[in-house]
Amino acid sequence: MKDKSILITGGTGSLGKALTKHILTNHPEVSRLIVYSRDEQKQFEMEQEFPVRKYPQMRYFIGDVRDSHRLERAFGGVDYVIHAAAMKHVHIAEYNPDECVKTNVGGAENVIQAALKTNVQKVVALSTDKACAPINLYGATKLTSDKLFVAANNIRGKRDIVFSVVRYGNVMGSNGSVIPFFIKRKPTGVLPITVESMTRFNISLQGGVDMVMHALDTAWGGEIFVPKIASYKIMDVAEAVGPECKKEVIGIRPGEKIHEEMLTASDSFFTYNLGKYYVLTPQTPIWNVDEFVKHFNAEKVAEGFSYSSDTNEMWETPESLRSLIKEHVDPNFTA
Repeated sequence: MKDKSILITGGTGSLGKALTKHILTNHPEVSRLIVYSRDEQKQFEMEQEFPVRKYPQMRYFIGDVRDSHRLERAFGGVDYVIHAAAMKHVHIAEYNPDECVKTNVGGAENVIQAALKTNVQKVVALSTDKACAPINLYGATKLTSDKLFVAANNIRGKRDIVFSVVRYGNVMGSNGSVIPFFIKRKPTGVLPITVESMTRFNISLQGGVDMVMHALDTAWGGEIFVPKIASYKIMDVAEAVGPECKKEVIGIRPGEKIHEEMLTASDSFFTYNLGKYYVLTPQTPIWNVDEFVKHFNAEKVAEGFSYSSDTNEMWETPESLRSLIKEHVDPNFTA
């Protein structure tokens, strides 16, 4: 990271801020850390937390990933790009499909082209479990984005650039996620439940940050990194937050799944176990797979292997969730 210039699209989001804090704390030797986003109010607020006078590496750049010319301007002299900008709310994407496509698909293509034109060295794109066997538009656009970033390695020519993807589940405490929503609704005495049997993968903000840093450090090009993380049942989350609250079933929202997947049985032919992570390798890699396996001591998963939130081997309980909420979401939380 020494003397490197890093840009985060969607940098004012939950993960963008967590990445910013991590990099400034652990890699203060970076030359520039650029927050690129379209929300000036969020940038104003973030600059109060990470002021340029205290962190001279910081830059705040207003821009939209839909704007290819603005991206090219922002990418000038940048070494590493972390692409976190996206429309992410499932039901909003269902109601506004063209806007979701413009941001999540068109934006991904703009990031790729801008990176190729400006000699960026590494690009890590953030994905989601909803991109695996998608049933909603958000998931479909993120799957398309994943495919674009994986395939970008095939069109780099002689450029020294690597594109990779990190895919994970619900980020605990992120903006718009279920735990902060339940905490906010707790005083009403009623917690709305979509479907009682619903399960989700769970990862902390720091876990997401660690994945991005791992990909920046180790990616050969075209990999999709998947973490080994626990699942939770939505009823256990409700019990952890508001044991005294009424749990009111309101029905599933447009585009929602009961359970989420991160790897399907069809992916098993290209999936390897790296220890802390699984990695889905590209079907047309630009490198030798045998050398990759030897270098990382990777183990091929069994044919037919899948990774789903309802069949996961690791589970959170109401008690463990309460501890995680205090650690990662609200240190003053009490059930």
